[in-house]
Amino acid sequence: MSAEPRERGPRLAILAKAPLPGRVKTRLIPALGEAGATALHVRLLRHTLAMALATTRPERITLWTALDPAHPLFLALAETHGIRLAAQPEGDLGVRMHHALAAMHGPGLLVGSDCPVLTPALLGQCQAALQTAEAVFLPAEDGGFALVGVRESHPGLFHGIDWGTARVMAQTRQRARALGWRLACPAEVWDVDHPEDLGRLAALDAFTP
Repeated sequence: MSAEPRERGPRLAILAKAPLPGRVKTRLIPALGEAGATALHVRLLRHTLAMALATTRPERITLWTALDPAHPLFLALAETHGIRLAAQPEGDLGVRMHHALAAMHGPGLLVGSDCPVLTPALLGQCQAALQTAEAVFLPAEDGGFALVGVRESHPGLFHGIDWGTARVMAQTRQRARALGWRLACPAEVWDVDHPEDLGRLAALDAFTP
């Protein structure tokens, strides 16, 4: 694929926390310890960025940072790959997602940094879906979602959502219907959030030592 169509395609945002021990992947600390949970967080972030770079030019990728926006990892990723850095604003997850999507001023995708089954092919499907749908999601098995993409962001899509619960995707579908939006959901995925997810993670070729 040539660089020209990729350059005109949707932008891509990644939400990521700085790898501060005890502040990331906290539900995995009983199984991995603080250091192990932090190392896994970094590994998942690097994987997410690699998938993004396989589909999107680096200058069209923004890493939206939290906890410590000037963390050395973030600075190193920006210098190595040429991606942009921006600090997440204050507010709940919906506010932060809307802010990142609205900053694109056009079609774009937003992902978290803990979905190990994200692939370039799946990102490509999501980018293509925005040609016919107002929004695209990758619903997660736990009732949330690992990716959202929009043609133009609207705060109503993220308003009044019970973040962190199994109701997130269902409530988001309701908000989309209220806006009159067509949704595309190319696949269901899973995140690494709980100790029971570690066995599945170890079975993935991309995450074997």
